[in-house]
Order: sequence, then structure tokens, then C-alpha cells
Amino acid sequence: MDEESLDGLLFKDQDFSSDLLKQLNGLRQSRILTDVSICCSTCEVPCHRNVLASSSPYFRAMFCSNFKESSEARVELKGIDSTTLHQVILYIYTGEARITAECVLPLMEAASMLQYPKLFEACSSYLQSQLTPSNCLGMIRLSEVFSCGTLRKKAREMALKCFPEVASSADLKELCALELRDYLGDDELWGEEEKVFEALMAWVRHDLEARKRYIQELFKQVRLQYVHPAFFYHFIASDTLLQTSPACQAILETAKRQMFSLCGTSVPDLKPLCHVPPRNSYQDFLILVGGRKDNQQTTRDVLLYDRQTGQWQDLPKLPARLYKASAVTLHRSVYVTGGMAVSAGKSLVSPSVYIFSLKLNQWRLGEPMLVARYSHRSATHKNFIFSIGGLGDRQEVLGSMERYDSICNVWESMAHMPVDVLHPAVAVKDQRLYLFGGEDTMQNPVRLIQVYHISRNTWFKMETRMIKNVCAPAVVLGEWLVIVGGYTRRILAYDPKSNKFVKCADMKDRRMHHGATVIGNKLYVTGGRRLTADCSIEDSDAFDCYDPETDVWTSQGQLPYKLYDHACLTLQCIPHTPACS
Repeated sequence: MDEESLDGLLFKDQDFSSDLLKQLNGLRQSRILTDVSICCSTCEVPCHRNVLASSSPYFRAMFCSNFKESSEARVELKGIDSTTLHQVILYIYTGEARITAECVLPLMEAASMLQYPKLFEACSSYLQSQLTPSNCLGMIRLSEVFSCGTLRKKAREMALKCFPEVASSADLKELCALELRDYLGDDELWGEEEKVFEALMAWVRHDLEARKRYIQELFKQVRLQYVHPAFFYHFIASDTLLQTSPACQAILETAKRQMFSLCGTSVPDLKPLCHVPPRNSYQDFLILVGGRKDNQQTTRDVLLYDRQTGQWQDLPKLPARLYKASAVTLHRSVYVTGGMAVSAGKSLVSPSVYIFSLKLNQWRLGEPMLVARYSHRSATHKNFIFSIGGLGDRQEVLGSMERYDSICNVWESMAHMPVDVLHPAVAVKDQRLYLFGGEDTMQNPVRLIQVYHISRNTWFKMETRMIKNVCAPAVVLGEWLVIVGGYTRRILAYDPKSNKFVKCADMKDRRMHHGATVIGNKLYVTGGRRLTADCSIEDSDAFDCYDPETDVWTSQGQLPYKLYDHACLTLQCIPHTPACS
């Protein structure tokens, strides 16, 4: 584009440099004014010394210094074949290079040696476009040979994002111990700890005699706190190879105590497992299960909220239409227990358990409860699910409690609660299960905290005037147990250590039959029913968030529809990554 100034017109010929390069290439091809021949073992290419010197620091040093090549008519380049040499010379004179799978490596090597960084990066980009889970570890090695940071970064990203596929490749078994430790210990590794353990043991057993000495150091890279307890119990704790290492045995014993002991984590003569966070690939998802939709019949819908997009997604529906079932999350799965099954106009109180895996995106049938119940409450602790109270198949109020052991896949009866209540708020903290309030058989609010000591299988109760909640959820928020509404706007935070309550900012409405869960130290409340100023009842599609640091409520928008008597859960898992598709 021309530019006018006080001194006249500045003319810019945009095609001049490219036309000049074409003319120079034509001169080269006609061997006109060429003054040096670049040779390899099988060919000789006439060139212009000044063009080569202008194109790269390598040739500038060769021809503009006191090297002997500066005055020689023939210069031989070692380590470059004829095809690659022709490609490089063509690139110098045209700025173009055709990169294919057959030529990319020798061309990249030549670009590195002759100092053509853009050609080098073009080869790197081509290799990045060819990355797959089966070759990414090999590409990492290649990137280190060429000192190519961009290729290494992309190849490692794929290796970490596609860990399940990479773990089954032959290349993983060829890593050295240091490389494997660096790989398995990376926070960005996109895989579950069970797969990390399997990859480690496959690597060790690939060359057992040479590698078994590394097992202690590598076993530390498995974050046992996040392994499914059943997998730990049946596969890791019983592994014969780990049992041959005293250091690994000590780690296993500590993990057993922390995973399975109901008496706390303080164990004499055993150091606790080092606290490590879950890998960054784990994400917390908010999930809504079942409930009453738009004031109509009980729904089988299951919804997932994507916090990044602010959108709700449909998940596979519940296998059965269940009225007032109870749901919890345990070991990266959703467990829906009991409820009144409604089918073909008939209602039957169910003992059934349905389990949903977000990873598999499907439901399966679990071990049924001992007692059919609905309107009950559930809570989890370590590898256990507690199913508490509710109504039985004769509409009787149940004071019984049963416990599911996910390791042995069995339900067992536990101690009866002191006072039979319906619709209490339930939460578990520090080896104790807390039941706040609820209503008695006459539908009167119960001003009680009932506490179950998990390891002792015993209950005790405390009367308090602070409690008057019915049909309210409770959550663990930091060191507090928070009771969220329940025919009231009030939010109460309870400190179990001091046995004291603190009042938090009120909700906008008097709510009951709503859901609540915690993600990232914030409280999310969904749907429910609200009492209006004239004491009428309206269904709600509200979706609100409470921040304990600011003591402020904010709206997150609306649910896809009005919903109450549903489960609102936080499910931690590793979502599918498109990087491996």
C-alpha cells in the first residue's frame, strides 16, 4: 500500500520480494551465476553463495568467515540424503516445502542442523497433527532428540489426556523408571487411580528382575486415597508383588486403616498417607435425580449441570419411576435406594438399589436393602451407605437403620434411632451421623439432634430450641454442618465440636422439599416448594448459590422445570476427553 507524505509518495511493491525469489530460483535451475555446489553423497546442487548466506546463520557463518568452505566451489553436507537436500534448497529459493510422513524426520533433522527454525517448526506441526495415543510416547522421545519443545508439549498433553489408551501401549512398558515416575506423578494425568496402579504393575512385570527394585518409589505415585475401596481391597492389598516389599506393605497397612477403620485415622506407629489432591482431571458435577416435576407425576429424569457453560444436560433416565426415593454418591457413582415404585397405576414400596456410573453413562441394579422404605434419608461414610428411617410398606414410620458395605456388597441392620422421625436433615462428620429435627408420627416438628456414633453403633440425642426443620437437607460446609431451610428461610450452621449454632444469611423464600449440595466450598440449592406471603405453596425452579466467605446468596438461573422431592448431589469423576477421539 502506498503512503503519501510531505516529501512525496512512498511506493511499496508487495510482490517484489517474491518475484525476486522466483527469479533467483530460475537462475539456479539454469545454473546462471551459481558460485557454489552443495553436495551430499549422491548428488550435487548448484546454488548462489549469497542466497544461502542470507537464508540461515549456518551458511552465513560458513561463507562469511574464515572457514575453508568460504572459498571452495563444492561444499559437502554430511548426514543429509539427496531427497532431503533438494527439499531444503527448494525451500531456500521458494519458501515452500512438502512435508510427508516419509520425509518429515530427515527434513526436520536437516532444518535443525542448517538452522531453518520455521521449517523446523513446520515439521513439528506436521508431527503434532499425526499424534495418536499409540505413538505419543515415542514422539516425546523424538522431541527430546530434536530439542523440540512444542512437539514435546503436545505429545505429553496427549499422553496425559489419553492415559487409559496410552497405558495399554507397548511404548509405556519401554519407559525408564524415572520417566514413568514423572508420568504417573503428574497432576494432569487424565485417569483414575485404579488404572494408574494397573499401568505401574504391568510396567514392573514386563521386566520383573530388573524393575522390582523400583516398585517402592513408583507405588508412591498411586494416590491411594482416591482408589475405589473395593478395588484396593480385592486387587491392591492382595497383590503378591507388593507384599514382597516391606516399604509397600507399610503403605498398604496405613491405607487400609484410613480407608476402612471406623475409629479414625490416628494409628499408633503408622504415619498417615501424605495428603495429595485428586488429579486435576477429576471434576465435580452437580446432578439432580428424580423428584416431582412441574407438580405432576414423579419423574425419571436425571440432569447434569455444566458449570462452565451454565447448561443442563439430560443423562440416562432412572430405570424405574420412584416416589420419594433417596440418593447419595459413593465412589464416583450415584446410588438410588428404595422409594415407592409406581407402575401401571400400582404403587409398591421398594427395597431396590439402582447405581449410576457417569463414566459408563448407564444404570445397573445393585444389592437390595433389607427393608423396603421410602421418604427415608441416606448418608455415606468411607465405604458405607446408611439408609435411615422413612415409611415402610404398611405406611408405618420406621426408626430402623441399615448399612451397605460396598466392599462386601451386603446390607446389615444397625442400631435403631432413639426417636422415630420423618424428613430430618442428615449429615456425617468426624465419625458421627447427625439427624437434625424432622417430624414425629403426628407431623409435629421434633426439636432434637440425634447423633449416631459410627464405630460404636450407638445413638444419643440432644434437645435444642434452635432446631425446627422439616423436609430440609443438610450439608457439610468446611467445619460446619449446615441445615438449609425446611419450612423456613433460615440457614443454620452447626459446629459439632462446640455444640453451637451460627445463623447465616437467609434464603429469599421459605423453602422445603428442596435439594442442596456443596461444590468448591459453596452451597448450591435447587428447586423445592416455597411458602408465599399468604401461606400458599408454590413449586420452584430456583437455582441459588451461597458463599460462606461473603455470607451472600446469588441466583444461578433456573432449573429446566419446577422440581421438588428430588436428590441434589455432587458427583466427582473424570469426564470423557475428546483429545483421544
